[in-house]
Amino acid sequence: MAVEVGQEAPDFELSDHTGQKVRLSSFRGEKNVVVVFFPKAFTGICTGELCEIRDLGTVFEDEGTVVLGVSCDTTATLAKFAELEGYQFQLLSDFWPHGEVAQRYGVFLDAAGIATRATFIIDKDGVVRWSVVNGPGDARRTSEYREALAAL
Repeated sequence: MAVEVGQEAPDFELSDHTGQKVRLSSFRGEKNVVVVFFPKAFTGICTGELCEIRDLGTVFEDEGTVVLGVSCDTTATLAKFAELEGYQFQLLSDFWPHGEVAQRYGVFLDAAGIATRATFIIDKDGVVRWSVVNGPGDARRTSEYREALAAL
């Protein structure tokens, strides 16, 4: 079962595509966080969704909000993906222990060994204020979480 709106977001620490450690709780009191779980780098739907976030820039990421993309890919894979697509937001590797963060959020698909397509908007107090969980082949509508961000 996925983490629900109104619950405190499970804390985590993962390495980003540059090897830097990122802890969710480090944003508490300072920034809203959009955690975007995606199944696999370099796949059509994932690339399209993340490029839309990249292209809309400040709609998703500004002085009060940060975007964290999370997949079970390795940091090396995510580094190449970020470089080729020009992503300015951090891509976090949930590779080892494999899918541990996705499991805590209830969005890990055991049979496939990947996170499903899920987004959690976490406010500055660390509480999940909005979420959507789709199957790996079902694209999210970024307009929905743009609206949720505007309401914070």
